[in-house]
Amino acid sequence: MTVFMNVVESGSITKAAEKLDVSKSVISQSLKQLENELETTLLKRTTRRQALTPSGEQFYKHCCDMHRLAEKAWEEIKTQQTVPKGKIRITAPNALMASLVVPALLDVFAEYQDVELDLVNDDHQLDLMENNIDLAIRAGQSVASNYKQRRIGEFRDVLCCAKTFSGDFRKTPYIIHQWQQRPVEHVLEHRETRENLCLQYNPRHRTNAMQTTMALIESGYGVGILPDFVVRRNNNLKACLPEHDMPLVNVYAIHPFHGSAPIGVRMAIEAIEKALFDYTKPQN
Repeated sequence: MTVFMNVVESGSITKAAEKLDVSKSVISQSLKQLENELETTLLKRTTRRQALTPSGEQFYKHCCDMHRLAEKAWEEIKTQQTVPKGKIRITAPNALMASLVVPALLDVFAEYQDVELDLVNDDHQLDLMENNIDLAIRAGQSVASNYKQRRIGEFRDVLCCAKTFSGDFRKTPYIIHQWQQRPVEHVLEHRETRENLCLQYNPRHRTNAMQTTMALIESGYGVGILPDFVVRRNNNLKACLPEHDMPLVNVYAIHPFHGSAPIGVRMAIEAIEKALFDYTKPQN
């Protein structure tokens, strides 16, 4: 079809061959094969001129329509590689979605009106293909999979309590997240002496969302763990042991695209990575 269009638009087989950088015999053979497959004559040709048959005119029109559609499809796909567009489905744990992922996404996609965010809060590791997930943000140990993953940062959990709390945090009720195992055991390291402190709790309260956990801690219902960057930015919370650290928690970005991920997914990863770095960098 491309050869046929070029012959019509060039005005001759010779000029079409020059344009496509092939021999005249290749062009002639291609036209002959096309006419044989269609079982009709498309071009009436002499040594000096050529003219479209009625069937040729109709076929040429359809070729032009298909060529325009192909060019439009090509341009749309190329544009999507430079400008984010369409739905981006992202999953993240409850502890990271509202506190990290959402602010990062709003910052980067606010000016792109054609982007549709589909956000899934879930502490379970959803299968990306089965759930049509474009990007998963996960915390903890890296899990081997066929998906592409990249470590984008880290944070520490902090055993925290209400700012006004003055009791013994070892004896106060513990608020457990749904993903934590009972009984709860935390090992904290002193920043200077490097000595470990082991704390054990039998949780009294349980929640399935970080915001609920934070509200209970703020209200003085007990202690619990929250990401360090959340505690640092909340004036109603404080660390129970400010001189001790819990282990680092790695954060990974995972996507199912074997080649280069779409521009929207790449922009989301970069934004979340930058936000995590900004939130967790040492305060002056």
